[in-house]
Amino acid sequence: MKVLSFSETGCVRKNNEDSFLVLPQYGIYAVADGMGGHLAGEVASRTALEVLSEAAPELERLDLDALESWVKNALIQANSRVFEASTASPAHEGMGTTLTVLVFKADQVVIAHVGDSRGYLWRGEKLIPLTVDHSLVEELVRMGQISPEEAEKHPQRHVLVRAVGASQQIEVDSSCQDYLLGDVFLLCTDGFSNVISEPELIEELSKAGSWEEHMERMRQLILDRGAPDNFTALCCIAE
Repeated sequence: MKVLSFSETGCVRKNNEDSFLVLPQYGIYAVADGMGGHLAGEVASRTALEVLSEAAPELERLDLDALESWVKNALIQANSRVFEASTASPAHEGMGTTLTVLVFKADQVVIAHVGDSRGYLWRGEKLIPLTVDHSLVEELVRMGQISPEEAEKHPQRHVLVRAVGASQQIEVDSSCQDYLLGDVFLLCTDGFSNVISEPELIEELSKAGSWEEHMERMRQLILDRGAPDNFTALCCIAE
């Protein structure tokens, strides 16, 4: 697996509340976008990834048929840790984080997520969304109350309906599938996906060039557009 990544504060925010995790020895990769008061977002995203890192060695002895269950449970444990931390200190009250995770084992990959950090698969010149945002506007689109175009500019587009650490219980979305040589998996926070649209992403990935060049052009495009939020992207290329 070839892995490329970037994570930047952007042009407006003072600190980077995004975090990402790369553990190739266990086949686990993740991005998280924290939220909360002063520095609490950083604490939330970092804490969630610490839980994944601590649990990762269990993957070595895990059967394939238990892989998806393990990943979902890891996110549930991350939720518990972040929630407990949010109630232990007034400075961390109300903090939470998105969390999107890829776990590869043998020829299988599990993706699991909470929040609006996205996962995509680039296969055969096609971009396949692997996640659905847990956001208010996504719920409104699903119910037919607003259009996808209206959602892009909706004033409440940043409001989440699920986040790790926001409550004691959490519902995790997950799926398991085979992956193929040549598949490219992209994880990104909303600081990336709010600036680069899916059609623009398809256009960029369809261009000639290395994956290093693709990533650098996308990073620079976000900065050129003012980078109003922290932004993180993690690219896993099955070689």
